[in-house]
Amino acid sequence: MAVQPPTNDNNPESVPIGDADTTEVDSIAQQVEAASSEGKPSDEAQSDLAAQLAEEKDRGLRLQAEMQNLRNRTSREIADERRYAPMPLLRELLPVVDNINRAIEAAEQESDAESLLEGFKLVRQQLMVALEQHNCKPIEALGQPFDPQFHEAILQQPSEEQPKNHISLVTQVGYQLHDRVVRPSQVIISTGPAESEAQQTSNTER
Repeated sequence: MAVQPPTNDNNPESVPIGDADTTEVDSIAQQVEAASSEGKPSDEAQSDLAAQLAEEKDRGLRLQAEMQNLRNRTSREIADERRYAPMPLLRELLPVVDNINRAIEAAEQESDAESLLEGFKLVRQQLMVALEQHNCKPIEALGQPFDPQFHEAILQQPSEEQPKNHISLVTQVGYQLHDRVVRPSQVIISTGPAESEAQQTSNTER
């Protein structure tokens, strides 16, 4: 008997319970075989067994259809979630863009570099607040021991202020989201205090 799979994803009665269990169908089929081996079953018994078998097949088809509907609905929900995941962050960033535009317009009219600088400082502060609200924070680097998981070394040079293998200068601030690095900090690593000319000469003679 042909069965049309249900197509209403919002039907509260469509509760997936897994792939159709074929145990009952197999049991009915075994009953038919047993009845046939013992002798020709009556028309009534044969009709009952056939009806039970058809009912179980129908039930299995419906369960399979419900499972497929669940998979399709779940796939759509996951795709939408991934597609629109940046929406909250974008809502926080748009006011920052508006303030940047206002600061540029004000600077063009007044030609006041100092007010433009103050305006951009306020915009930067607003942007940092928006990032922190989404758990995106700067990576602490200056004066810290070099850690390749969070820092990207671009140079090594002597430093009177930082000990060896510590970060003496940050050339680009890094950021992390929770405990995952968005981008590492670009840093310069200290090789320790610079040797004096007398020390260099002594080391060379040795």
